[in-house]
Amino acid sequence: MAAYTGHSTVTLKRLADAVNLRRPVAVALVTIAAAGLLTACQSNSTTDVMRVERAQGSSENISSLSSVIAANPQDPEGYNVRGSAYGRAGQFRDALDDFNKAIQLNPRFYQAYANRALVQRNMGNQAEAAADYNMALQINQNYDVAYIGRGNLYRQAGRMDDAFNDFNKAIQLDTTDPRAYHNRGLIYQKRGQQGPAIEDFSKAISLSPSSPEPYNGRGLSYAAQGDDDNAFADFNTAISLDGKIAESWANQALIYERKGDMAKAAKSYSHALQLDPKYQPAKDGVARTRGKSA
Repeated sequence: MAAYTGHSTVTLKRLADAVNLRRPVAVALVTIAAAGLLTACQSNSTTDVMRVERAQGSSENISSLSSVIAANPQDPEGYNVRGSAYGRAGQFRDALDDFNKAIQLNPRFYQAYANRALVQRNMGNQAEAAADYNMALQINQNYDVAYIGRGNLYRQAGRMDDAFNDFNKAIQLDTTDPRAYHNRGLIYQKRGQQGPAIEDFSKAISLSPSSPEPYNGRGLSYAAQGDDDNAFADFNTAISLDGKIAESWANQALIYERKGDMAKAAKSYSHALQLDPKYQPAKDGVARTRGKSA
């Protein structure tokens, strides 16, 4: 039910100060990047939130699943599967009803608890989501999906150590879910441990090479290390995978700005702002670079 939809919002004010002051050594810029570029990356990422998947969340698929349920009304699995389809279609109330029914029919259906937790998160019911993840893990202490989901709840609540422990547990269980590595990478990144963060983002990429988010995450860690070439390559890959994410364009603009190419930076920031008019790093970047091309 879950997919990457996260942001790694780049805070550029300190970088802008360094550029405008024309500080002579690149080391100062890298230090500023490590301290300031990644801040909103930690708070706004929602890598566990549902994305509409048209095939599985289509009205045709839901109708077909409803026919299965009509023929087997006491089978909890049918409600769990249809609830997942409703969730992918953004029909959270209907999804919640189906997961409730699945759990009523089988109170130890730990997958349904974890699925319901994800719906609760999307509906803003964080306490209910935590309770469902806890119940899933009480029934099956080796369920990696529940550790990842609960870890995201902890991370977004600022409980970084608890989140880190949950992601570690999922990884120790040999999860193949890229979110465990991506989200642990975000915590390493927040701690300034860019090497381990890059390793985790790289693992997430190996598990889900078509997801742009870990490329953005890894690119920011490369940028914090002063490795602009690899950062630029990752941001461009993120754009090629999904050109409608404002963050990717703002990240690309960041590298152009660091290289002093204000014309291209302004163009990329402007494109990011067109994609998301409320995206503050793009607003700041446009204001900072427009009219400053050499």
